[in-house]
Amino acid sequence: MKTPVHLWFVAVASLLWNLMGVVDYSMTQMHNPAYMAQFTPEQVAYFTSFPAWIVGFWALAVWSALLGSVLLLMRRGAAVLVFALSFAAMLVTMVHNYLLSNVSFTDITGPETIWFSLAIFVAALGLWLYARWLRTAGVLR
Repeated sequence: MKTPVHLWFVAVASLLWNLMGVVDYSMTQMHNPAYMAQFTPEQVAYFTSFPAWIVGFWALAVWSALLGSVLLLMRRGAAVLVFALSFAAMLVTMVHNYLLSNVSFTDITGPETIWFSLAIFVAALGLWLYARWLRTAGVLR
């Protein structure tokens, strides 16, 4: 089947979007001074206090999203499974951040964080559903 033009736009946009997530994760985990300077001391303390299991799910969410974008660019059906994995890992991190954490995430980051988290949720779900649709249509192999 001929590759639809929209695939290239979506794949490149998803690659750029997911690269931002990888950069955020990497700079936070490496405690990059220039990157961490944008956060308040309370935010830095919050981000650096995550238990290892949530750091693992965060890593799984961002790195699998990036891999899913690359697989989408390559027109591989595995993008569906990888985006699903990323979405599930992202859900775990959101449950931690908004429901399980001892500190209110929105108290230290502000109410706009809810909107950004919603954008992340919609993008992750959308990419998974888009890849699924493309695989069903025979575009991804």
